[in-house]
Amino acid sequence: MSTIVVNPHITDAEWEVMRVVWANGRVTSKEIISILKEKMDWKQATIKTLLGRLVEKGVLNTEREGRKFIYTTNIEEKEAVGNYTDDIFNRICRKNVGNVVGSIIEDHVLSFDDIQRLEEILEMKKTFAVEEVDCQCAEGQCECHLHHHGE
Repeated sequence: MSTIVVNPHITDAEWEVMRVVWANGRVTSKEIISILKEKMDWKQATIKTLLGRLVEKGVLNTEREGRKFIYTTNIEEKEAVGNYTDDIFNRICRKNVGNVVGSIIEDHVLSFDDIQRLEEILEMKKTFAVEEVDCQCAEGQCECHLHHHGE
C-alpha cells in the first residue's frame, strides 16, 4: 500500500515520467522506458530510479502483474500543475502576477478556444478586481518596499 504525499515536489526529470503515466492512465515500466529512452535518451536504470522515487513520494502506485510492473498515479495532472503554478506564484511579488500571466500568454501559442476561455475568465475576474494588488513581501524582498525605506 502506498502513501499519498500532499503536494510533493516533483523534479523536472520526474515530471517527464509523470507525463507518460498521466497520458496512459495505466502503463507498464517497459512502456515508460520505451517512450522516455526515445524522447530523453535516458538509460533504463535512470528511468527505473525515477519510477522508484515517484513511488516513494507516493505520487505513483505500482503493482505487479506476472513479470510486468504496472504504474498508475495518485495525483491528477491538473492538481500537480496547480501545485506547480502555486509554487511559482508564491515565489514572486503579488503585484507582478498579472505581468507574469501576461508574459506567459504572449510567449505561447494558443488556440481560439484557449483565447475564448481566457476572455471569459477575465470577464468574470473583473467582478472581483481591485484597484491595486497588495504586496505581501517582506520589507526589502521586492521593489515595492524599497521605495518606502526611511518613511
